[in-house]
Amino acid sequence: PPIKTVQDPPLQVRIRSGGHDYEGLSYLSRTPFVLIDLVHLREITINMEDQSAWVQSGATLGELYYNIAQKTNTYGFPAGVCPTVGVGGHISGGGFGPLTRKYGLAADHVVDARLVDVNGRVLDRKLMGEELFWAIRGGGGASFGVITAWKIKLVPVPVTVTVFTVYKTLEQGANKLIDRWQRIADKLPEDLFIRVIVQNLGGGSYGVKKTVQASFNSMFLGNIQSLIPLMKISFPELGLEAKDCKEISWIESVLYFAGHPSGTSREVLLERDHQLYKSYKSYFKGKSDFVNKVIPKTVFQQVWERHLQVNEAYMVMEPLGGVMNRIPETQIAFPHRRGNLYNIQYIVKWKVNEVEEAKRHIQWMRSLHKFMTPYVSKSPRTAYFNYRDLDLGINGINGSTSYMEARVWGTRYFKNNFERLAKAKRGVDPSNFFRDEQSIPPFS
Repeated sequence: PPIKTVQDPPLQVRIRSGGHDYEGLSYLSRTPFVLIDLVHLREITINMEDQSAWVQSGATLGELYYNIAQKTNTYGFPAGVCPTVGVGGHISGGGFGPLTRKYGLAADHVVDARLVDVNGRVLDRKLMGEELFWAIRGGGGASFGVITAWKIKLVPVPVTVTVFTVYKTLEQGANKLIDRWQRIADKLPEDLFIRVIVQNLGGGSYGVKKTVQASFNSMFLGNIQSLIPLMKISFPELGLEAKDCKEISWIESVLYFAGHPSGTSREVLLERDHQLYKSYKSYFKGKSDFVNKVIPKTVFQQVWERHLQVNEAYMVMEPLGGVMNRIPETQIAFPHRRGNLYNIQYIVKWKVNEVEEAKRHIQWMRSLHKFMTPYVSKSPRTAYFNYRDLDLGINGINGSTSYMEARVWGTRYFKNNFERLAKAKRGVDPSNFFRDEQSIPPFS
C-alpha cells in the first residue's frame, strides 16, 4: 500500500481534502514529505430512506449541500458557510455554521467513517472501535490516518427559511448593538442564528471616511411573520423590519451566506474556482477565541481603533448556546459546549507577498490577540482547531514531541479531551507516523 511505501525511507505525510488549513499544514512541511491529495475522492451518495449520506473527504461543502438539495428540500446538514472548504478537514475538526445552535456541529452528525491506518488497513466504525471513532469527530483526522469518507445524518429544515443582514457602522451605533448582541445571541430560540461580522469600511481614494462596520448576518428556521415579533421582543435595538428579510429555501441560504447575489443558480456550488471565491484569496493570519462572559463595550471600542490601523481586518463572532449547551464536552472530541457565549475568529489580510508586509500584519494580529487575553476564556484560553494557529505551540521540527510538551497547545484546542485523544493515537499509530506541527502525539 502507498502508506507502506512512504515509511521507507521515512517521509512525512500531508493529507489534503480541500487545502484550507489556516497554517497550510495540509500541503506544506518543513521536512521532505509526500502529499496524499484526496481531491478526486468526491463521491456523494444520499439515502433518503434513512436520511443519511456517504460523502468522500475530497468533496467540498458546496458539493455536499448541492447533492442534498437535489434529493430533498426538507433536509440539510449543519456545517460551515464556505462552499469550497473540503469536507474531510471541516468535519474532523468539528464544523460549525448557521444550524449549529439548532443541531450542533457537523461532527455531531457522523455515524460512520472509513479510515486508512498506518498499516494500510481500511477501517470502518466497527473495525476502528469506538475510541478512534470518538477521536476523529472533532479531534482532527490527520493525526490518526487517512479518512477517505464519512457517513452523516441529515437534519430536518423547513421548506422556507428567513435570512437577513443588517449593516451598522460605528457612527450608526454598531458598538452598542454588539454589546446587546453579546447578551442575547446564545439565549435566543435555537431556530434563530445571528452572527456578527466586523470589518473595516472606506478609507480609499473615494473620500469615504474609514470606519468599522458590523454586519448582523442571520438565518431563522421559519417565516418573516414569525421572525419579526420574535426580534421585537429579543433584539428590538436592531430595528429589523420585514423589508430587511428574505424568505428562501435552505439551499438558497447556502448561496446567501457564501455571498452570491439573489437568484444565483445552485450549480455555482459545484464550481470550486468560481470568480467570487477567487476574489477572496489573499495572504492572511487567523486566530480564534471562545468567549464565556460579556466583553465590556469599552474594550471593543479599543479593538475597533486597532482595526483602523490596517486595511483589511475582520472579526467573525459566531453564537453558541442552544443545543450546544446540552451536548456533553466529552460526547465527541470537540469540547467547547456549555458556558460559551460565542466564538471569535480574527482575520487580518494583506495583498502583497513581501516579508515586511507579512511581518507587520502578523505582529498586528498577535498584539490584538494579546490585548484580548483578559476578556476571553481562561485556564486554558481555548481556541478552535479548524482555525489552526501555530502561535499556540508546535511539535518538534520532525514532529517528535512528547505528550506533556504537546499539552501546551493541545489543551487549548481540546481541553480535557486531549489526554483521551493521545490515548486513541497510541492505539492506532503508536510510532507517530502521521505527524505534523500540531498533530496529537501518542500518550506516554
